[in-house]
Amino acid sequence: MDPAEPVTWVTLASVTQSPTTWLTQEAHDRLVAELVERQTTRRAEITARIAAAREEGDLRENGGYHAAKDEQGKNEARIRQLRHMLDHARIGTPDTEEGQAAHGMIVTVDVVGADREIRFLLGSREEAAHAPADLQVVSPTSPMGAAVDGAKIGDEVSYTTPAGKEMRVRIAHVEPYAD
Repeated sequence: MDPAEPVTWVTLASVTQSPTTWLTQEAHDRLVAELVERQTTRRAEITARIAAAREEGDLRENGGYHAAKDEQGKNEARIRQLRHMLDHARIGTPDTEEGQAAHGMIVTVDVVGADREIRFLLGSREEAAHAPADLQVVSPTSPMGAAVDGAKIGDEVSYTTPAGKEMRVRIAHVEPYAD
């Protein structure tokens, strides 16, 4: 590198942006309750199991100790994930025009060139856990979700599937989802 060249420093924060997660009030309340339970009851239970396993002696061959430590790591990771999500969450649905696909809407698309219809909730996986079993949930960050997000009834959009296939769909119907 030439010492006369200016150096531009790029921080991770300037490169990474946290997308807004849209949540229904019910989904938000469930996530807050889960966070509280993980930070209190579950954390205390895991700590007690670790302490009890330590008292058994040799930790190198103590399966209970290692299992509890593994569970502790998973619990702490979920706590961090929940905090991040709730810090960046917005309750409700984005402002949209009538007939426009957006987070929190049930979208029906016709697959162009095929006699097939797909009906799904454009939403997060947190909402998927409580959606009816017959309603598929598609993330707005997935290829299909990103393609239909913001499209209006009658619009044709295309996206590339994870397998590399180009898909075209036409927005047939959009309706609000009530959790």
